[in-house]
Amino acid sequence: MQRIVLSTFFALMLGTAPFRAHADATASTASHLDLPISGNPLLHAWTAPFNAPPFEQIDVMHFAPAVEEAIRRQQEDLQRIRSQSAKPSFSNTIEALELAGRDLRRIAPVFMNLYSANSTPELQKLGATLLPTLMSNQATLFVDSALFSRVKSLYLQRDILGLNDEQKRVLERYYTQFVRGGAGLEGAERARFKTNVDRLAQLAVQFNQNLLGETNRYVLFIADREELQGLPDDVIATAAETAKMRGKEGQWAFTLQTPSRLPFLTYARNRGLRETLFKAYVARGNNGNTADNNTIIRETVRLRTENAQLLGHPTFAHFTLTENMAKTPDNVERLLMQLWTPALDNAKRERDALQQVADAAGDNLQIAAWDWWYYSEKLRQQRYAIDESALKAYFPMPAVRAGAFDVAHRLWGLSFTPRNDVPVYHPDVEVFEVHNADGSHLGLLYTDYYVRDGKRPGAWASPYRLQSALDGITTPIIVNVCNFARPTGDTPSLLSFDDVSTLFHEFGHALHGLMSNVTYPSVGGTQVPRDFVEFPSQVMENWAAQREVLQRFARHYQSGEVISGEWLDKLDAAARFNQGFAATEYLSAALLDMRYHMLSEPGEIDPQAFEKKTMRELGLIDQIAPRYTSTNFGHVFGGGYASGYYAYIWAEVLDADGFQAFRQAGLFDSDTATRLRNEVFSRGGSVDPMAAYRRFRGSEPKVDALLEKRGLQPIIDDSGEAKGTVGNETS
Repeated sequence: MQRIVLSTFFALMLGTAPFRAHADATASTASHLDLPISGNPLLHAWTAPFNAPPFEQIDVMHFAPAVEEAIRRQQEDLQRIRSQSAKPSFSNTIEALELAGRDLRRIAPVFMNLYSANSTPELQKLGATLLPTLMSNQATLFVDSALFSRVKSLYLQRDILGLNDEQKRVLERYYTQFVRGGAGLEGAERARFKTNVDRLAQLAVQFNQNLLGETNRYVLFIADREELQGLPDDVIATAAETAKMRGKEGQWAFTLQTPSRLPFLTYARNRGLRETLFKAYVARGNNGNTADNNTIIRETVRLRTENAQLLGHPTFAHFTLTENMAKTPDNVERLLMQLWTPALDNAKRERDALQQVADAAGDNLQIAAWDWWYYSEKLRQQRYAIDESALKAYFPMPAVRAGAFDVAHRLWGLSFTPRNDVPVYHPDVEVFEVHNADGSHLGLLYTDYYVRDGKRPGAWASPYRLQSALDGITTPIIVNVCNFARPTGDTPSLLSFDDVSTLFHEFGHALHGLMSNVTYPSVGGTQVPRDFVEFPSQVMENWAAQREVLQRFARHYQSGEVISGEWLDKLDAAARFNQGFAATEYLSAALLDMRYHMLSEPGEIDPQAFEKKTMRELGLIDQIAPRYTSTNFGHVFGGGYASGYYAYIWAEVLDADGFQAFRQAGLFDSDTATRLRNEVFSRGGSVDPMAAYRRFRGSEPKVDALLEKRGLQPIIDDSGEAKGTVGNETS
């Protein structure tokens, strides 16, 4: 779900996946550089099936020399473009840029994807230098005046070059990237801009490393079984296994990872321990230690603002949004605030209902943030008789994944064949070859679903290889990474319904990459504006909630019993339960992101004071914390969602409106499915996203479908229509 920067040469992602660590964890970077290039598997032809990465051959020590050599080769490619005597043409400049740095385009995603999903202390240490090197190298390209001169001359003639639509789009994106990369600046301003970019890369890496360290270090050990009252047996068994793995056999261990933390907050009767675990999670990066992220945030906001202003924008939000569907901060603010008031009103009603549950139980307390999950689960059971622990028994991970594959098969005829001959970076990883309906090879999908130490929190999809057809057919390789509870003994990983939605969401990202059908790699797959990239993923979530789909894959992991109509009735009835809370915690984080990046003079901002002031102005109630607080907001300060966390709700407007097409025509209507594939999934970034959406849907999306889906009261204008068409408005 998260990426940091979408580069022309590769999707540069902070957080994704790894392999075997070098035996000498103290080996220095200098020793890595002494390795002979001839023996480095990263620089040789990859001979695994489908030219997949040779994980079984790769060692940590291979990366630094491979990246250094790949950058050297890339610079040779770029110098040939600069120094040619021929006048600029699309072929000798734009297509040459697309092909430059092939080795780097192949190696860098492997490192990125190994850095987050299976990291080691040595890999983290290497990342502290290698990630800034990669990002600085990218930044150097886009301040190159000689290359920019060639691109600009083509851009000014773009309407008379005889380009097709995709070529024109690629040219326009290159020109924009150079302008936004500072190539149009001169002298001291250009130097300052580049210095800031390099420093921002270092800060993002440090933020992520601090956050990962804080998340992985904290463990709540419990020695007294009495303190486990209320917890389901499977949660207790997992906690016992976690404690054993951490050298405390006979105790129970709970971590800040979602599969451990959320069940504890939901079921543990011990309120004091719920408070302890909740506060530890919220305080990540804000503990006044060497992993404190406050100073990083302060410098990051200041440098982002400075660079935006060097390029002529009043704030970083203005700079970012010009390339997104939203276009302006005002458009984002309008959508977020249109949803904020009804969401907060719903959340207040939900809080009052939870207080009534606590009062009725004689618990003699005022609901606090660490009580929300506990009492909302009790209320849900009272209202809908849904026992989340019992429900999970119908969602063993392999069956849910098979259900997602089945949806893709029914929509587009895709099939997924296990491949045990393709190397993987960890035993948890499984590989599937994906075929089209006609049997032709489409790409590879890796799935890495279980929580483990060294994997960053959350869920995401990333490419190891983007689809393209410029220099022969290049098929995509995509990985889905999640943090679901691990299997224990004979019990498979059992997913909550939220987990089921997450699996379908990441699968949607994977399909976006797999079904890409473009010529140029810079516009392949998910290389689209931030507020459009979540549309394919979020629209796929809709099928996970359909009765017709659930009855095909939701079976009890022990008895094989198909989920009953009674269960499905309960799920339907509870679909809008707790939506005030869910919307409010998300929107508060999205608004916090926007407030940081709408500052025109951030100065020496105090993140804690700024966050408190922002939440006070919004009227956020004490019983709800933002989904991410400043010091653990990795999307924004360690990833690519700065001024862009709103993208999830923007895309939810698209998905709620877009799924109406299937509701009207049929869940698996072939014409509608073909239109979705041909106009959205296959186009990547080769077309304007709103134009792509209109060709799929026939009109621009309206917010009323989302308001209905979320159970929020629509805002009605004088004509009786719900306000809030999401278009490319400017203001």
